[in-house]
Amino acid sequence: MTTAAVAIALYLCATLFLGLQLRRHPNLNIRPLLALSCLALLFHAISGYQWIVTDEGFDFGLLPMSSAIFLTMNTIVLFSSLRKPLHNLFLLLFPLTSLVLITVLLSGTPHLSFEPYKLDVPAKIGTHIILSVLSYSVLTIASCQALLLAWQNWRLRHRHLGGWLGKTIPPLQTMEELLFEVLWSGFILLTLSLITGLLFFDDFFAQKLAHKAVFSIIAWLFYGILLWGHHLKGWRGNTAIRLTLSGFIAIALGYWGSKFVLEVLLS
Repeated sequence: MTTAAVAIALYLCATLFLGLQLRRHPNLNIRPLLALSCLALLFHAISGYQWIVTDEGFDFGLLPMSSAIFLTMNTIVLFSSLRKPLHNLFLLLFPLTSLVLITVLLSGTPHLSFEPYKLDVPAKIGTHIILSVLSYSVLTIASCQALLLAWQNWRLRHRHLGGWLGKTIPPLQTMEELLFEVLWSGFILLTLSLITGLLFFDDFFAQKLAHKAVFSIIAWLFYGILLWGHHLKGWRGNTAIRLTLSGFIAIALGYWGSKFVLEVLLS
């Protein structure tokens, strides 16, 4: 619990530092942010490991896996921000991560799953889990990017061009290019996740997994249609935002929604 509390404090400090830096100096000094972020990720990783790897086995329940997904998202964005202007996403991701960690701490115990997996998880199941976590993480990043894009579009339509935050976000065209780069990565990972699920699980469409499988396929269709339309017909703007967020809603319902119902409401 101590490591999680330290991670929360570091995430909030990094958020405060980033907000103040962007407000005062649009040209961000990224080194202090990197230091705070790396420390936060380190303590988060230690806490996540303790929650998932238990004496009884691996716990892939709602709260431990939510923590793991946010850890993965933050790590991806941190490394990507070294090459691309993505650090603004931390203003959204770090507070949300802190909220997830606080929820785990307040719950008393994160172990809400039915039956922990034995410690020697087969490689094929481990591969599917890793691909699923990566795909959900990347596509959640895409949804955050889409929300920023929607906000930029709203500002342009209403001619609200001022404000310190608006001046620090890259131009609209750059943001759209970044969105589709993230979407392609997430779509490929989601495709691999679905393929491994179909190949490695005999009961992929069984009652406990059906909602996750169906909503994941629906999300895959949303993303596939969007990427097809963007490539062949030049879809962008509000169409890209709507389809990106629709795909994310499907994933959220399929993963977090089904886990919440099975592990909390029906437990």
